[in-house]
Amino acid sequence: MITSVVGVNWGDEGKGRTVDLLSGSADIVSRYQGGNNAGHTIVNNMGKFVLNLVPSGIFHPNVVNVLGGGMVVDIEHLFNEVNQLRARGVIISPVNLKISRRAAICMPWHRHADGAEEDRLGSAKQGSTRRGIGPVYADRALRKALRMEDLLDHAYLEMLTARLVDWKNITLAKPYGLPPYTLEGAMGWLREYGDPFLEYVIDADEYIDEAAEAGKNILLEAQLGTLRDLDYGIYPYTTSSSALAASAPIGAGIPARRLDKVIGVVKAFSSSVGGGPFVAKFEGGLGNRLREVGEEFGAATGRPRMVGAFDLVATKYGARLQGIDEIVLTKLDTLDFMDEIPVCTAYEIDGEQTDKFPTGARLERAKPVFETLPGWRTPTTECRSESDLPENARLYIDWIEERIRRPITTVSVGPSRDAYLNRVGKISSDKGARV
Repeated sequence: MITSVVGVNWGDEGKGRTVDLLSGSADIVSRYQGGNNAGHTIVNNMGKFVLNLVPSGIFHPNVVNVLGGGMVVDIEHLFNEVNQLRARGVIISPVNLKISRRAAICMPWHRHADGAEEDRLGSAKQGSTRRGIGPVYADRALRKALRMEDLLDHAYLEMLTARLVDWKNITLAKPYGLPPYTLEGAMGWLREYGDPFLEYVIDADEYIDEAAEAGKNILLEAQLGTLRDLDYGIYPYTTSSSALAASAPIGAGIPARRLDKVIGVVKAFSSSVGGGPFVAKFEGGLGNRLREVGEEFGAATGRPRMVGAFDLVATKYGARLQGIDEIVLTKLDTLDFMDEIPVCTAYEIDGEQTDKFPTGARLERAKPVFETLPGWRTPTTECRSESDLPENARLYIDWIEERIRRPITTVSVGPSRDAYLNRVGKISSDKGARV
């Protein structure tokens, strides 16, 4: 069974928590794209954790976690993240954590380039996390990125790095006025943070394909969401990789395999961290209260997220592109305080209403069309079955399900592992062809 868990909206929907929940019956969890530019927050009996690079199955002792070839890995960040997890009692070794030899290495100069360009853009900046993700993906496309497998051959690594140091001094250090890079400095960094992971580097393509052939239960974990996808998101305010389920087998190393299921994660309201248009945004008091109650701050950066109404236009678009089979609806409990709940049902662009998600300049001009649904003003955090929910909360879930035409099978009502309820979706998925 190969299942992809993806974000339907802007990211931060609760994918990590969902993967952690599903990992109880998984054999392998593989991150298939992105780097340390987003965080997956997980709460369990050991406490609260924020994962940036390590897959979200790491808290289950029988799960093998794989950083896929579609990822970009800042080995310094990984080194620190692994040590922080170990310090809190999480067992990590080459037995339960593996890294694809094809994953690109995010170097310090990628971080420097990211920050320098954001500074140059000033008020026109794109909302980058400054963690080097765009620059390293660009270098990968230019065939000028180091890969994890290069760490395994010291002489080869030094030859490649020498070429890159010369190139970075010409293209980065000099134009931005940065200190020049040296081979000694780059090699020292690679050895300090790369050597501890030499035993972790494997041919993930072969490993996961053999597991699939043996009928293992494999979860493919996405980072960010549909609207941050490089090709289909709110370009240019996107990430630099594909966050779509269609890319999951490729990034994980099993491009010829078909997905058996796509699980989409959707928040009961909207949130977004980073730059770009966010049509259903709440301004003022309601937005501040929702952000406070929902603790809506970026897991990787701590930046306050924009928050707003559930966006039907964006969610239908995301569900279609992801080919969703079923929905996990998260953070329903955050809405417990609201007497009435605004929802965004359409956009108004140049005086006309549309339920189709626009791009480019049209998206920048879009204004929300709101409707209001009744709130429930009753705590839901202790609800563990659909029948426990207040009637208006059940109606709210039904409203979303009916309009996005995907069954909502799980609803979270709090951050802890057991704070969720299962339900039987009332809608049969009418998704397109499976990957």
